[in-house]
Amino acid sequence: MAKKRLQTTDKDIINLAKIVGEKEILYKPSDLLAYDCDGFTIHKHLPKVVVFPNNTEEVAEVVKYCDTHQLPFLARGAGTGLSGGAIPLNGEVIISLVKMKRLLSVDLENRRAVVEPGFVNLKLTNSIAHKGYYYAPDPSSQYACTIGGNVAENAGGAHCLKYGVTTNHILGLEVVMPNGEIIDISSNGVPDAPGYDLLGLLTGSEGTLGIVTKITVRILKNPEAKQTVLAYFDKVEDGSQAVSDIISSGIVPAALEMMDKTAIAGVEAAAFPVGHPKDIEAVLLIEVDGISAGIDEQINQILAVCNNRNVREVKVAQSEEERGRWWANRKTGFGAMGAISPDYLVQDGVIPRSKLPEVLARINKISEESGLRIANIFHAGDGNLHPLVLFDARKPGETERALKAGSECLQVCADVGGTITGEHGVGIEKREEMRFVFTDREIQAQTDIRDVFNPKNLLNAGKLFPTPGRCVEIKKEMKEALRTS
Repeated sequence: MAKKRLQTTDKDIINLAKIVGEKEILYKPSDLLAYDCDGFTIHKHLPKVVVFPNNTEEVAEVVKYCDTHQLPFLARGAGTGLSGGAIPLNGEVIISLVKMKRLLSVDLENRRAVVEPGFVNLKLTNSIAHKGYYYAPDPSSQYACTIGGNVAENAGGAHCLKYGVTTNHILGLEVVMPNGEIIDISSNGVPDAPGYDLLGLLTGSEGTLGIVTKITVRILKNPEAKQTVLAYFDKVEDGSQAVSDIISSGIVPAALEMMDKTAIAGVEAAAFPVGHPKDIEAVLLIEVDGISAGIDEQINQILAVCNNRNVREVKVAQSEEERGRWWANRKTGFGAMGAISPDYLVQDGVIPRSKLPEVLARINKISEESGLRIANIFHAGDGNLHPLVLFDARKPGETERALKAGSECLQVCADVGGTITGEHGVGIEKREEMRFVFTDREIQAQTDIRDVFNPKNLLNAGKLFPTPGRCVEIKKEMKEALRTS
């Protein structure tokens, strides 16, 4: 049987196919439709082509080809990102890393594992659970999102209150630079290693500085004990104050989550209902873990705090099955909005915990003024809010109103001393909102760092930073200041 040949005359596609193989490339418009956006579906752009390398060397060769021929390119994981970081704005060559999905090694003695970027987050915990270990970062999409994508966005999760976000668990990275050079950045687990914190710089850089092809992560021993509390409040203000009271009492829960009435309606209409009262205004999901001694005392303190804040009902999970149902209900929160709205926009801001009642009141006002429902699901313990703006894209003007309402929610976060993202990244969704928290000069300093790694700006261009305003002028001012200093 004759070998099937590529049905194209595009020289770039033919040459890229020589690198990864003809079976590992998509270029027909009908095939590319699945790659025109990520979880931020408001903007869509078709890539030039999608390639599926199987190893670091193939990634490097593809990057070298793009660099030589001035082709814009970007890396993509599972496409679960919520800020448009993987959208091919410039008709990029998409380098999909989903086939680089191996667990390369596990070192229990030194509590670390090495994975490829396409390895699914939850699969790591499942792979080492029988040994009594787990991987702490747990985004709600952990059943689908990849660890490479988590590194790009510095993803968090419900348990980041106690355990931190992705950057707190990264020990080493293998990276393909924008010119195709392969470098290894590793701390080898050494705390406060000398030199610049390149791991910290690369983690959360949203795919604008390099393409991660191997990741060394920290793994943790399973806690001896774990207990979970569910608390219902008739007033959002009481639930919000209970959050502050729990933290100020000296307890640091593994997780402290909150959902408001609209969010509760969504999760109860979706796949994992647990019977939350329909008339409740707020629910808290609180989890503590650690050594067995002291867990009961912490739970009793939490129960007391909730009772002091007019809780309607508070209960402790009586089994692992019940605890699992409560968490499944919470972790489907974003997707559950599809059960009560045709479309929704997920926002991601951070505020001081003490400002929670004020901010929720202001978000409610934005909802009233826009005429759009806004559901609130968030990591209340560390002030990471997720207002979900519900809208119908089929109705003229509603998409624009939703985007405006989302931006206003982020402005509120900035106004109270917070910031515009805690774990979802900036991507294209929040580029202009970067001005809420950074001056033009500060933005220019960051783009100067990008230019050192990515001087041609071929890698994931147009992401993270706003459209240049005074950037050229500021750059001249900075150079002049350095020259005369």
